[in-house]
Amino acid sequence: MSDHFNRSLVMVFILLSLSACSLTPEYMRPVPPLPEKYTHETKGEDLSLAAGWREYFTDPDLQSLIEQTLRNNRDLRIAMLRIEEARSVYGIQKADRLPTVNGSLSSEKGQSAIAEGQKTRTEFYQIGLGLSDYELDFFGRVKSLSNVALEEFLSTEEARNNVQISLIAELANSYISVLALNERKQLTIETLRSRRESLGRIKRRLDVGLDSLLEFKTAEMQVDTSLVSLSTIEREYEQGLNGLKLLLGDQSKEISLVKNIGNVEISTAKVGIPSDLLQMRPDVRAAEHKLIAANANIGAARAAFFPRIQLTTNVGLVNNDLLNLFDGNSNETWSFNPQLLLPIFNNGRNQANLDLAEVRKDVAIAEYEKTIQIAFREVADVLAIKGKIENEVILQTRIAESDYVRLRLVTRRYDLGVANYLELMDAQRNVYEVDQELVQLKKMEMVNKISLYKALGGN
Repeated sequence: MSDHFNRSLVMVFILLSLSACSLTPEYMRPVPPLPEKYTHETKGEDLSLAAGWREYFTDPDLQSLIEQTLRNNRDLRIAMLRIEEARSVYGIQKADRLPTVNGSLSSEKGQSAIAEGQKTRTEFYQIGLGLSDYELDFFGRVKSLSNVALEEFLSTEEARNNVQISLIAELANSYISVLALNERKQLTIETLRSRRESLGRIKRRLDVGLDSLLEFKTAEMQVDTSLVSLSTIEREYEQGLNGLKLLLGDQSKEISLVKNIGNVEISTAKVGIPSDLLQMRPDVRAAEHKLIAANANIGAARAAFFPRIQLTTNVGLVNNDLLNLFDGNSNETWSFNPQLLLPIFNNGRNQANLDLAEVRKDVAIAEYEKTIQIAFREVADVLAIKGKIENEVILQTRIAESDYVRLRLVTRRYDLGVANYLELMDAQRNVYEVDQELVQLKKMEMVNKISLYKALGGN
C-alpha cells in the first residue's frame, strides 16, 4: 500500500513538472531599424498626442464633424465588429484550457428473446455529469494556441485604433480641402465681378473711341476665362463636399463652410525620437502583436511532436423509473477513460507545420520592421517639408500684399489714361493667381499638420 502511494506521488510530481513546461521560444523584440534622431530638428511642438484628438484639433466646427464621423462611419463600425469577432475567437480558445462539464439525461428501452416464446424487456434511465476529451496541457499546446488568439485579438484592437486615426486624418483633410475650394471659389467670383466691371468700362470707352476692339476682346476673353475657372472649381467643390459627407456617414448633413483656412485651429505635436514610434503608432503595435502570435504558434507546433493525454469521465445514477432517480435507491455509475495519443507516423505533417510556423515568424519579423520603417519615413517626410511650407506661406503673403498695391496703382493710372488695359489686365491676373496659390499653400500647411498627427499615431 505504501509503495503504491509513493508511486502515485512520483507520478503526480512528474505530471505537474511536465505541465509547467513551455515549448514556446522566449520572445525577444527585434532591434528596430531606426536612427537615433530625425534629420530635421523640430521646435515649438509641446503637445503630447496621448492627450487625444480633441486637444490636437481644437477647432469647434472640425471637432463636431469628427464626432459625427466616429459615430456613423461604416469603416470604423466594421473595424469594431472585427474586434468583437477576434474577442470571441480568443474566448473560445481560452475556454479550451479549462475542463468542460456536460450534463446528460438518457433513457434506454429494449426487448430480447431468451427462448422460443419467451421475451424479456428492459428499461432504465440514467443521469450524469462528465468531462469529454479534456486535454491535459503538459507541453503547453493549448496555452500556446490561447496566446495566439489573444495576440490576434490585441492586434485587431490596434488595427481598429489605426482605422480611427486614419479616419480622423482623412476627415480633417477633406474638410480643409473643401474649405480651400470654397475660398478659391469666392476669390474667382470676386475676380469675375471685377473683370465684368472692366469689360463694361471698356465697352463704354470703345463706344466713344477711347479704346480699341482688341482691348474689348481681350477683356471679354478674361471674363470667359474666369467663368471656366469658376465652373471647374464649383465642380471640384461639389465632389469634395460629397466625399466629406460620405465620411460623415450622412449625405443630408448641412456643413458650415463660412470660415477661411487661416481661421481653422489645429495644434502641433511633440515629435520626440524615432524609437517612440514603437509605442505611439497602433500599426506598429499591431505588427508586434502579430509577431508575438507567430512566436507562440511555434510553441504549439513543437508540442505536436509530444504525446497528448485526453480525459473522458462520467458519474451518474441509473434507475428503471425516471421519477425514482433521486430517491436513494438508484445505482451509481462512473467511468474514467484516459487516452494517450502518441504521434508515430504522419508523413512529416508535424515537421512541416513547425517549419511553416518558423517561416511565418520570419515573415512577421520582416513585416514588423517594414512597418517601423514606413512609420519613420512618414514622420521624416512631414518634418522635411514643414519648415519649407511655413516659409513659403510667409513669402507668398508678402507677394500678395505687393500685388494688391501694384493693382491699386495700375488701376489709378488706367483711370487717368496713363496706363493701357493690358497693364491693368496683367495686374489683375497676377493678384488672382497669387491669391489662388496662397490658398493652396495654406492648405498644404494645414495638411502637413494633419499628416503629423497621423504619422505620430495620434489618439
